[in-house]
Amino acid sequence: MIKYVIGLMSGTSLDGLDIVYVQFDTADLKKFEIIKAQTINYNNDWRKKLKTAYDLSANDLALLDVDFGQFMGEQIKEFIRRNGIERVDLIASHGQTVFHRPEAGYTTQIGSGAHINALTKIKTICDFRTQDVALGGQGAPLVPIGDQLLFGDYDYCLNIGGFANISFEKNSQRIAFDISPANIVLNHYVANMGYAYDDGGEIARSGKLNQGLLEDLNHLDFYQDEKPKSLGWEFVTEQILPLIDSFRLPVVDILRTYTEHTAMQIGRHARKGKMLVTGGGAYHLLLIERIRHYSSADVIVPEPEIIDYKEALIFALLGLLKEQNQVNVLSSVTGSPFDHSSGIIYDIFQTK
Repeated sequence: MIKYVIGLMSGTSLDGLDIVYVQFDTADLKKFEIIKAQTINYNNDWRKKLKTAYDLSANDLALLDVDFGQFMGEQIKEFIRRNGIERVDLIASHGQTVFHRPEAGYTTQIGSGAHINALTKIKTICDFRTQDVALGGQGAPLVPIGDQLLFGDYDYCLNIGGFANISFEKNSQRIAFDISPANIVLNHYVANMGYAYDDGGEIARSGKLNQGLLEDLNHLDFYQDEKPKSLGWEFVTEQILPLIDSFRLPVVDILRTYTEHTAMQIGRHARKGKMLVTGGGAYHLLLIERIRHYSSADVIVPEPEIIDYKEALIFALLGLLKEQNQVNVLSSVTGSPFDHSSGIIYDIFQTK
């Protein structure tokens, strides 16, 4: 059976809203095709709203949830119109993570699926993390089941976005976890120089490595914990940024040192075999060079379509699996007690 799905991803690095239109063959999921893809860049107003959502009151956060859902709904409608798309079986939306505290039993992604459904009149599936957290899991990472089903020919799948995460097979189970904050930290500091990101890692390349900061970063408790784990903005604001700022370094030295830290942490987990690298960090040439230095794996950077849209593609898959009531969250990855099918379905206009 052929299914046509729109997948939405808005990552912690706040680069923009990724939209993909994907054709899936349910008999052989590896036969997927990304037909159309686009990133809607956030303007300064939206970037500020999403970045500061963490500090909003409950009432204002609820309003932002609605506003962002309506924004996404309108962007989907325009995407469909502009590309002449005639058939969409469902929309799968990750939303924008604001809170992620699985140890406290909650996670929050904004971007109201009900409003997306109301605006587009297309079945919408969202909120993929809450159920797993309620079961005692980390609610993350969720992408590894897509790595397994779509990119199983690789020994490792590494995504470097706001956070770096990895997945691989171990003892016939998919294992995955967040490795470290990545672009979310680099972009935070390069913004002080008036840039949205460090193009190609050239600014970081001009800096000097600070051994003291590097050692302190590598010795944070998070990196000593081997059980399933995930990261959120809270870890960055509570531990990473205060530590970095305490060294009072020039921004170029911060970028150089944090790039080294990220590469070292990735290298710890990727040994022999083929490693697929996606996400914005795949364009950070210095980071890729340093990963190759610390890892014995064959580091493979694919075509831009996969680099840029792999997460949106996989959330499209998660929505498809949920619609079919198939497993889309792996307990071996999140630490929940069993595999399950997660997500909330909004289908206000379903055909009776």
